Amino acid sequence: MRVDTPQMSVISLPANQHTILLDHLKKEATVIPMMPAMGSQGSAGGGAAQGVAPQAPPLKVEDLGKSMIEGHEVEGKRYTLPPPPAFQKPKMPELPQMPKLPNMPQTPKMPDAKPPQAKMPEAAKPPQPPKPPEIPKPPQPTVTEIWTSVKLKTPVLTKITSSAGERTTYCKPTSEQEPHPSIFQIPPGYKLKSSS
Repeated sequence: MRVDTPQMSVISLPANQHTILLDHLKKEATVIPMMPAMGSQGSAGGGAAQGVAPQAPPLKVEDLGKSMIEGHEVEGKRYTLPPPPAFQKPKMPELPQMPKLPNMPQTPKMPDAKPPQAKMPEAAKPPQPPKPPEIPKPPQPTVTEIWTSVKLKTPVLTKITSSAGERTTYCKPTSEQEPHPSIFQIPPGYKLKSSS
């Protein structure tokens, strides 16, 4: 498989167990060995699970039927993943209530020749707890729509919509003939760079 951008190309060669990165600006090629697939050696730890992983929300799959994109027959599927449960705001601790003092009988005022004393300042109010941070809006479900070429068995159009925005990937259908082997090789004039 080969993926091209204006500045780079990535050539994956599973049969040779390596990937070639082509830097078109520097005219350099880097060969990287492929890692073996994870989980292919079976479970070495026995059948008991070490911990219980949180259960993922159920994925809803819809068949969108067949359509045509630039003369190529495609099949569409829509995958809807519900958002994770909304964040529950923690309860704020309550301040302890101040005990009420019993009513004291007032003593009658005695006439006094002394000038009135300055008023005592009122007792300071207890500090108020800080306001909790504002909780963001709950996330939207993630919806992925994939249109796959019936003959080439590769995605032609992919749309992903989530609370982060929308992303569309379009792979222009090309010739169905076998590609020339040279497009999976390092082009002439490219310097081989070490992957380490």
